[in-house]
Amino acid sequence: MKMRGVYVVMAILVCMVILAGTAQARTWKISHVRPQGTAIDNDLRWFSKALKEESGGKIKTKIYPASALGDYTVVQERVSLGAIEMACQTPSSSADKRFQLPYFPYMFKNWDQARKNFIAGAPLRETVADLYKKQGIHLLAVWPVYFGGISLNTKPINPGDPDAAKGIKLRVPPMKTFQMMADNIGYLGTPIPFSDAFTAVQTGVVDGVIGSGAEGYYSSFRDVTKYYIPANTHFEVWYLIINKDIYDKLSDKNRQALDKTAAEFENRRWKTAEADQKANEQKLVDYGATLVEFSDADIARTADKVQKTVWPEILNDVGMEWGQSVLNNLIK
Repeated sequence: MKMRGVYVVMAILVCMVILAGTAQARTWKISHVRPQGTAIDNDLRWFSKALKEESGGKIKTKIYPASALGDYTVVQERVSLGAIEMACQTPSSSADKRFQLPYFPYMFKNWDQARKNFIAGAPLRETVADLYKKQGIHLLAVWPVYFGGISLNTKPINPGDPDAAKGIKLRVPPMKTFQMMADNIGYLGTPIPFSDAFTAVQTGVVDGVIGSGAEGYYSSFRDVTKYYIPANTHFEVWYLIINKDIYDKLSDKNRQALDKTAAEFENRRWKTAEADQKANEQKLVDYGATLVEFSDADIARTADKVQKTVWPEILNDVGMEWGQSVLNNLIK
C-alpha cells in the first residue's frame, strides 16, 4: 500500500511537470495593424526571434499582422483579458478616454523632444504605463512611428490655412482629439474604424484620412492617396504591451529576458524612425502621390489654432486637473 501511495505521488508530480512544461511552451500571439513586410512587422519578427534566443527557447511568439486578430480596440480588450498575450499598437480611447492625451495634436515640435518624453522613466511614459496597468496590461516598450499628416484622394484646398473651410471629408480614428482637430482646421471629420477606412476612401464615403502618417498611408492607403500633406498633426507612438498576469507569472529569468529584448526592440527603432518617415514620404511620391508643400509657418499657424480650440475641450474630456498636470510635466 505504501508503494502504491508512492507511485500515486510520483504520477501526480510527473503530471505537474508536464503541465508546467506545456504552459511554458505555449506560443504567445502578438498582434499589430500593418501588413506583413512593413517596418513594424519586420521589427516584431526580429523581437520574436531575439526573445526566443534570449529566453533559451522558453518564450515563443507568433506574429499576427494586418489586424488578423481584430481591430486594435478589440485587441486591447483581449490583451486585458489574456485572450491575446501581446500587441504593438496605438491605445484605445474607448477603453479609457484619457488615452487621448498622448495623442494631443501638435504636442511635440521635433523628434528630439518626442524621444525625451517617451523614453523609459519619462513622466509621460509613466502616465501611459499607469493607464495600461489599470486595465491589467503591462507596458513593455514604445515604438515611435512618425509625425502625422493628411492623405487625400482629391485635390487639397487651402491646406496651409486652418481657418479655410475645405469641404473635404476625412476619416478620423474614433478619438475625440482627431475628430476635433479635423473639424477645427477646415475639414469634415468622420469617425470610421481602421479596418473600414480604405474602403471608405475607395468608395467615396470620405475623401481622405487623418490620424496616420506617411508610413501608414503607404502601407495601407497608397492606392487611394493622390496627395500627401506633411502637416505634423501629431506624434504617433505604438506601445508593445502584454497581459499583466502573464507578465507577473513569468520566472525572474524569463522576465529579465523579455524586458531586455523589449528595450532593444525600442532602442533599435529610435535610431531609424526619423529617417524611415522621410523614406516613406518618398515612397508615396514614387508611387504617384503629390507631396503638398506645408511650410513651418503653416505648421505654426495650424498648431496655434489647434492648441487654442482643441486642447481645452480634450482637457475637459479627460479631466482638466489630471490632464493639465500631465502637460505641465512634459519635457521641453
